[in-house]
Amino acid sequence: MENQQFNPLLCDIESGICEKPGAVNERRFETIGVNNKTIRVFYFTDPICSSCWGIEPQLRKLKLEYGNALDIEYRMGGLLPDWSYNSGGISKPSDVAHHWDEVSVYYDMPIDGDLWLEDPLSSSFPPSVAVKAAQMQDGEKAVRYLRELREQVFLQKKNITRWEFLKLAAEKVELDIARLKNDLEGEANKLFADDLELAQKLGVRGFPTLFFVNSYGQQERVYGAKPYSIFEKAILKLAPSVIKTRYEADWHNLFLKYSTLTSREFAELSGIPRNQSDELLQNLHDAGELQKHNTKNGPLWIRNGER
Repeated sequence: MENQQFNPLLCDIESGICEKPGAVNERRFETIGVNNKTIRVFYFTDPICSSCWGIEPQLRKLKLEYGNALDIEYRMGGLLPDWSYNSGGISKPSDVAHHWDEVSVYYDMPIDGDLWLEDPLSSSFPPSVAVKAAQMQDGEKAVRYLRELREQVFLQKKNITRWEFLKLAAEKVELDIARLKNDLEGEANKLFADDLELAQKLGVRGFPTLFFVNSYGQQERVYGAKPYSIFEKAILKLAPSVIKTRYEADWHNLFLKYSTLTSREFAELSGIPRNQSDELLQNLHDAGELQKHNTKNGPLWIRNGER
């Protein structure tokens, strides 16, 4: 995409990168501990990064097969500070709407770009700080919290800069609301600033960026939305002896693990061909086994009792 690199919201669909201006030279991690895991993963992302939404199927499968060997840290990258720029074909929120619809089709992940016409975000910083506040309480809940925020922004067209939606997501994952609000207004801002500083130090200029690092300081970087095999290759290069975990891939067990799945995610995790997954999931919905949230660019399938 011409001039894409100057506008973070205009992601390059083919490379799978939402890139920020002002790239800096890359630096490597020093030797670090791995917290009893084989590989430490630093995942630089943003709640409104459409390419990051595009790798949710790969990331979820990675956790199922290699979760015992991975310690994944979610770092916020600050994709959209504000609208004080005018470049790369985007000068106002409404310019993003059509692009998000294109991204949705390309990655086969439902996204409704009409958010940018109906209730556009002024920045991605508030939800990023909220994720850091959630991490201060519970790492696993924070991962689910980020997922809730992404479902809100990509599928439900919610302006996740608003406290009402930040609070709603927190309630769903059972965070302490009062503490979240207090940290959101306080310490979480410093943690977010630390993430931005680390991203700059490491030369992170776009999202998703994942650094896979072993205990010897050896590292592999996966930059942009890539096929599952690329993520797996990074792990095996750093830890050739790691053993892949076998998991139950039937629909019931997958929805026990992940309460919501897109059709693309279900196909990736179950191994069922993509052209068959919608029919199977629709049959389960018709039988009362699953709920369904429709968007103009595809459905989200929901475990009963979750909405």
